[in-house]
Amino acid sequence: MTNNSTMNQDQLVADIEKSLRYIAALVKQKGREILTNYTITPPQFVALQWLLEEGDMTIGELSNKMYLACSTTTDLVDRMEKNELVQRVKDPNDRRVVRIHLLEEGERIINDVVKKRQDYLQGILENYSYDEIVVLDKVLGRLHQEMKHE
Repeated sequence: MTNNSTMNQDQLVADIEKSLRYIAALVKQKGREILTNYTITPPQFVALQWLLEEGDMTIGELSNKMYLACSTTTDLVDRMEKNELVQRVKDPNDRRVVRIHLLEEGERIINDVVKKRQDYLQGILENYSYDEIVVLDKVLGRLHQEMKHE
């Protein structure tokens, strides 16, 4: 690559990073607005989402996924258990291990919130052609895969 194209690519990468940062902030903000109509907090939403996607897990596993201290995650789970969103269950293979299990109400709330977030995105993408949406999906999917394996 020539110096000129390197500078252009550097600027493109800087622009992409900035766009992704701004998009992430806007999605987070919209997600928080949606959550105001529900009885859960943003961290509880994240915890419930992990449980829906990954299945039952220990406090330690959930703490690692959320980058939180175990004590913080324990408090979070206590509040969710009190609101009947999750329950603690003994691992059938090792009764010393306690797993957090997503209950029906927790799953219902997550599905409702995710649907509202998808509706929001659908509205934003109204002025995009089908082909543009397909390309966006493929490029973002590829970027996500490469970042996961980094």
